[in-house]
Amino acid sequence: MGIIQLVLTLIVCLSLTSSLAFQSDELLIDDDEFILEGGPPRIQSSPSTTTFTSRKRLSDSGSDSKIQFDLEHAFGDSQFSDAGNFSARLKTWNHGGQTLTKLRFSRNGFNEVEQKNFKKLLQEDDFYKIRLPSNVLSPPGRDYIISSVKARCLTGEGLEENFVIHTISLRWDFSYIFLG
Repeated sequence: MGIIQLVLTLIVCLSLTSSLAFQSDELLIDDDEFILEGGPPRIQSSPSTTTFTSRKRLSDSGSDSKIQFDLEHAFGDSQFSDAGNFSARLKTWNHGGQTLTKLRFSRNGFNEVEQKNFKKLLQEDDFYKIRLPSNVLSPPGRDYIISSVKARCLTGEGLEENFVIHTISLRWDFSYIFLG
C-alpha cells in the first residue's frame, strides 16, 4: 500500500510542477518568453528611479523580421530529411543586440518511407537523430547541432518531445529529451 501511495504522490507532484511551469507567450506584451539573446545585454534601470514608462517602447526596438529554420531527422544511417520547422521573430535593437522571440515549432508527420524507416530503426535499436543549424542567422548547410536517442527509448506510450536549447550569441547547444 505504501508503494502505491508513493507512486501516486510522485505522479501528482510531477503533474503540478509541469502545469505550474507552463506559461504562454501569447499573452505577454513584450514577448519576453522563450527569448534567445545575442549581442550586448540590455541595461537595467536602477530600482530607486521612479519613472513610469511602458515596457515596450518604439525607441527601444530597431527592426523586426520573421525567420524560419528547419529541424531535420535521420533514422539510423539514413540521410537527414525535413522533420519540421521553427519560426521566430528576430528583433534587432538600436544598440546592435538581437533577440529571438515567439519561438514556435511545427512538426511534420511521417510519410510512408519514414514510417518504414522508423519500423526498421525500432527493430535494429539504432539511433534516431535530429539536427538544427548551429547559428540560425547563417545560411543552411553550414554547421549543425546534432542530438540522438536510441530507438528503445521511443517505444513508450504517451511519448512527448522536449527541446532544451541553450544559446550563446545565437549559437545553439541543445538536448533532445523524450518523456513517456
